[in-house]
Amino acid sequence: MKVFLSWSGLRSKEVANLLSDWLCCVIQASRPWISTRDLDRGSLWFGEINDQLKDTTVGIICLTQENKARPWILFEAGALAKGLSTSRVCTLLVDLESKDIEDPLAQFNHTFPTRESVLGLVKTLNSTLGVNGLDNRILEQVFDTYWPQFEQRFAAILAGTDAQPPSKPRPKEDVLGEILENTRMLNSKIRKLEHETERYRMREVDMPMSLVHDQAIEMAKAGMPIEMLIERFGSRLPKAMLKDFAIMAERGKLGE
Repeated sequence: MKVFLSWSGLRSKEVANLLSDWLCCVIQASRPWISTRDLDRGSLWFGEINDQLKDTTVGIICLTQENKARPWILFEAGALAKGLSTSRVCTLLVDLESKDIEDPLAQFNHTFPTRESVLGLVKTLNSTLGVNGLDNRILEQVFDTYWPQFEQRFAAILAGTDAQPPSKPRPKEDVLGEILENTRMLNSKIRKLEHETERYRMREVDMPMSLVHDQAIEMAKAGMPIEMLIERFGSRLPKAMLKDFAIMAERGKLGE
């Protein structure tokens, strides 16, 4: 399960780094992606981030007074909303209240840095794993184990970073124009990818079943989520088999 962490500004970046580490402890099946750590050196950052957004399961936007109106945050929020349902895009209000947020960010589910609110976010992430998710009782026990670490590091981030004044709002026409231009670029890349994917699938039609089986195993080993395995191979291999591949790969038993 890939979790895309969106940030802008020092305080937001530090909170995103905290989430990246902490979520892996609470939900081990999660794969947080954050540009400060996971963007390949030498890659084209815009294209790389667009690629990462395509197979994202959940998006978390780390919002602060400083970045709540920044174009980049608005662009990533729009890209996430385009590819996911609104229930899968969350905002973490680092130093904000609900009344501080305007549209379009006001449309998303807000998470606050409190135990109850963050637990709700964790449960949302866990639910996306379906049958592979943790039982709620176990999830809450794991959460309670790691929650003090989150609280302490979050408090340290607030104390160690200066609260920046809200960014000066740009004219709505400028912001909308920039978002529209970026969205058109993203749509063009997505259409190209869909065209290439369709051509690839057409070539797969005549592929021997043994090769289809081997390819499914390799993609499961590479960490492809169950949902994507089913979407890709469900017409040629039993769904139960694909789920077994994904579970065995996650446990490191595939290929033994």
